[in-house]
Amino acid sequence: MTITLDYSKALIKENDLEEIKHLALASKDLLENKNGAGAEFLGWTNLPENYDQDEFLRIKEAAKKIKDQSKALLVIGIGGSYLGAKAAISALTNNFHNESCGDDQVKIYFAGQNLSESYLIDLYNLLKDQDFSINVISKSGTTTEPALSFRIFKDLLEEKYGETAKERIFVTTDKEKGALRDLALKEGYETFVVPDDIGGRYSVLSAVGLLPMACAGIDISQMMEGAEAARLKYKNPVFEENDALIYGALRNILYKKGKDIELMVSYTPELSYFSQWWIQLFGESEGKNSQGIFPACGNFTTDLHSMGQMIQDGRRNLFETVVLVNKSAKDLTIKEDPDNLDGLNYLVGMNLSEINRKAFEGTIDAHVEGGVPNIVVEIERLDAYNFGELFYFFQKACGFSAYMLGVNPFNQPGVEKYKSNMFKLLGKPGY
Repeated sequence: MTITLDYSKALIKENDLEEIKHLALASKDLLENKNGAGAEFLGWTNLPENYDQDEFLRIKEAAKKIKDQSKALLVIGIGGSYLGAKAAISALTNNFHNESCGDDQVKIYFAGQNLSESYLIDLYNLLKDQDFSINVISKSGTTTEPALSFRIFKDLLEEKYGETAKERIFVTTDKEKGALRDLALKEGYETFVVPDDIGGRYSVLSAVGLLPMACAGIDISQMMEGAEAARLKYKNPVFEENDALIYGALRNILYKKGKDIELMVSYTPELSYFSQWWIQLFGESEGKNSQGIFPACGNFTTDLHSMGQMIQDGRRNLFETVVLVNKSAKDLTIKEDPDNLDGLNYLVGMNLSEINRKAFEGTIDAHVEGGVPNIVVEIERLDAYNFGELFYFFQKACGFSAYMLGVNPFNQPGVEKYKSNMFKLLGKPGY
């Protein structure tokens, strides 16, 4: 098993799961038989089995082309259009990928996820003297943040390369309509598809996430194999054997017990952006009708020195979900220091991964003793196969969980409010 679920320290009663089992199975029926709200956006559920094989090959070919002609790839997108790729690249490459790239590798930068002039100017100055390509990701092409970034960096490409700039622009957008689609057809950019039946936060296993991942050297075939294994696994109709369904049920149980904040915890900085992806997935899927668990994240042991006191002794309205990596790809053994001024010689001969594991065990016991429920999702190792399964596990669990809550997991009406206010203040026509 590449993913295991341990809820022995979730602080629930023996019969809690049994009592909610019927609701969980009903949510599974809504999702898998497409009978629930937002069913038109369930294309991601079968994507690992039914993805476009021709496009998949073109993604690999485009990644090779980008590597051959560029030292850097600028990925332009916001929300689900960049977080999944950023999560995978952060988890599955070197912690300092851009600084340690060899000649056969591509640096990956991101834009379009903010409106900061200092960020964009610094990035512009960084890229202007490098050979770079762009992958712009937007369903419509008119979302403010990525559209502005694309305008700026498209101009830079055209200044640097003239007519050949179009060979360095790769567009992931709607198959048939939209401003970005129209521009791509006019200019002759290579295009990839944002599927109509897949919303942004569920799109990581489409071209949205796969092209940047492939450019970073991630084995996207293995990623899809892991996701397919998850698809089969979490279709299991037996509640007690379906961990994605159980996790969704646990969240619902704890929410009804007043636990309305969920802290996604990892013990390795490689998973920091995975936590950000998870925050969008659950926050945008469930935060509706004055309901929902507020998703937050922490990177331990780092954040134990800032949030640890609040978690241990603060309000008892939160629970933790820990994503734990079983086998580290790298390790470091503690050596003896003759002077032992730091008092650490008792650790001599231990691997840092062992010490980190003990930190996890000590922390979870302390927090549970303090009344904080803990759920542990453990993956075997950080590789493409495991990560494909991890992405799919949480997507499926999120769909189950939202339907159990009674909300549509696939819309985001509240997001539009800030946009309309901003457009009015900026004087956009029609607002």
